[in-house]
Amino acid sequence: MTSLVPSARDHDHDLETLRARLTALEGRLGDRSAEVLRTKADYEAFRIRYRREVGLLHEELDRLELDLAEAELGILKERLADPSDTPSDSAAARPEPQPRFTSDAVRKLFRDVAKAIHPDLARDSHARDRRHSLMIEANRAYALGDEQQLRAILQAWERSPEAVQGTDQDAMRLRLVRRIDEIEEHLQALAAELASLTDTSLWRLKVMVDQEAAHGKDLIRDMVRRLKRDIVVATNRLDALGPPS
Repeated sequence: MTSLVPSARDHDHDLETLRARLTALEGRLGDRSAEVLRTKADYEAFRIRYRREVGLLHEELDRLELDLAEAELGILKERLADPSDTPSDSAAARPEPQPRFTSDAVRKLFRDVAKAIHPDLARDSHARDRRHSLMIEANRAYALGDEQQLRAILQAWERSPEAVQGTDQDAMRLRLVRRIDEIEEHLQALAAELASLTDTSLWRLKVMVDQEAAHGKDLIRDMVRRLKRDIVVATNRLDALGPPS
């Protein structure tokens, strides 16, 4: 009669397979995290360059075109003298929203969270740092009376590898499975973050600039040249509409 109970050798093989998968996923996670960091750095560098070389010229041209429109309509003096154009102070005087009332349910939920994730329960420094970060989130949610966020923190913790107790093979297997699930979720989040970043109009412009630069063309310089020309034209038109000197 064949036994269906997994042998110790089967357990060892299963653990080795999970460890190998975890190692591979950790490598992918490191690569993807580095890719996201590089993309963010490239995006920010291009944003600063575009703002400094092109964005400020756009703003100057916008101001000139607004002045032209007001001058051509003959309402510049009326707009400057009209008290109704003065911003209201009511918004500034409006008090900030107060934290929501902390109910008994929120207090009980916070105690459950603190009992589960308190840093003093950590087995090592890495786990202690993670628990400490979660406690900061929990304290913030408790201060706001945010029951939903507290519940989300507790549920996420209960699904985490750190929540698994024991040193037997079943516990080790469950911790590995949960860690694999964590990394796969993190990879999905990084992929979404990367997609949202590269789907922006500024990133698409950066790609165009880089492609043209590879062919010896400078799109930013061309934009600056056109904007400066338009600014000269708008300035001359505005001067022509002003009173004779």
